Amino acid sequence: MIDINLIRTDSNRVKENIRKKFQHEKLGCVDKVLELDKRQRELKIEADNLRASRNKVSSQIGLLMKQKKLEDVEKLKLEMKKNNERILEIDKELEPLADEIRNLMMTIPNIIDDDVPIGKDDSENVQRLKVGRAEVPQFEIPHHADIMESFAGLDLDSARRCSGNAFYYLVGDIALLHSAILTYARNFMVEKGFTYCIPPFMIRKEVVDGVMSFSEMENMMYKIENENLYLIGTSEHSMIGRFKDTIVKEDSLPILLTSYSPCFRKEVGAHGLEERGIYRVHQFEKQEMIVICKPEDSHDWYNKMWQISSEFFKTLDIPHEIMECCSGDLADLKVKSCDINAWSPRQKKYFGELGSCSNLSDAQARRLAIRYKTNNGTKFVHTLNNTVVAPPRMLIAFLENNLQKDGSVLIPKALQPYMNGRTKIFPKVK
Repeated sequence: MIDINLIRTDSNRVKENIRKKFQHEKLGCVDKVLELDKRQRELKIEADNLRASRNKVSSQIGLLMKQKKLEDVEKLKLEMKKNNERILEIDKELEPLADEIRNLMMTIPNIIDDDVPIGKDDSENVQRLKVGRAEVPQFEIPHHADIMESFAGLDLDSARRCSGNAFYYLVGDIALLHSAILTYARNFMVEKGFTYCIPPFMIRKEVVDGVMSFSEMENMMYKIENENLYLIGTSEHSMIGRFKDTIVKEDSLPILLTSYSPCFRKEVGAHGLEERGIYRVHQFEKQEMIVICKPEDSHDWYNKMWQISSEFFKTLDIPHEIMECCSGDLADLKVKSCDINAWSPRQKKYFGELGSCSNLSDAQARRLAIRYKTNNGTKFVHTLNNTVVAPPRMLIAFLENNLQKDGSVLIPKALQPYMNGRTKIFPKVK
């Protein structure tokens, strides 16, 4: 959510930002906010004047009572009664007016950074960096589900009977590999100076509203029936919600956190849920990184965060690219974002996204009232988030890039301590 003062002072900039995001249907929201805001301020001024008049009249009544001018007292009491009635009318009008303004403000997208490429969708994202050698081996790379099944490590049929499509069982070495990657990711981030957290896996509606846009919520979140609770789609949701309605100490910034959680997503409108495999699923686990910092530091932290992810993927021998998200591919709260896509030797192209790094500036902080205290008062913090690793999707890239001709999979040196020292795992089914 942007500062309403920006709409008051530079509505053309807000409208131009909406055009850059190809959300022309929202242009009218800016004018509507200006109209409602003007009305709100007029009513508040009227109410303040009425209250000031009421206080003045109250003093006058006291003097007149002492002078026993009862007829004048009755006139003033009648005036006070009318003032009070009008104040009540204004208060009744102000409450829904404030709600309407807030709802409109929450649909207006955040102001994107000047260097964000302009484009309608992810097909116009821009490659910023390639890391590692993207090679295609001399032997054929099977579909990731076939690789996993060769280790007796994937059971989709049972999951479908138990839970439905887009669920899975991981078994044996594949399950161990999945857990090893998460444990390694946790320790990798702790070594980088981030504090490890395990957050709640359910959050209230007011936190959902604070961390994401309405459209994202509808497409992602699972609602708990008859409860004011939603299953999280990423631990960023509850990690940022932890600071709701708080004022953090300036000397505590930046706050660096890395969190583990299961994640649950409806994936409304997603393609391929009926297909075999685990690329797009309703449930997965993830290690996340969160930074809460001063506004002047968020740009630097954004770059540090995606670089940390890139370093992590390098240690697992996974070639990857950093793709800068174009304007039309940015969620409404984001000012800047990039995706990490892994090299697929089977598909002979990069695919993703395995991770996403985002700077949301003060959008979440405004919605959730997260501030820090300075000598000149309080300011809103900036919030950033980035995926460290999200298996099982990341397992696809890992298995394809570490698969050997004999069907075995190499375990990179960095991961070996988390796989009981094993340097390789071998298939069980031929």
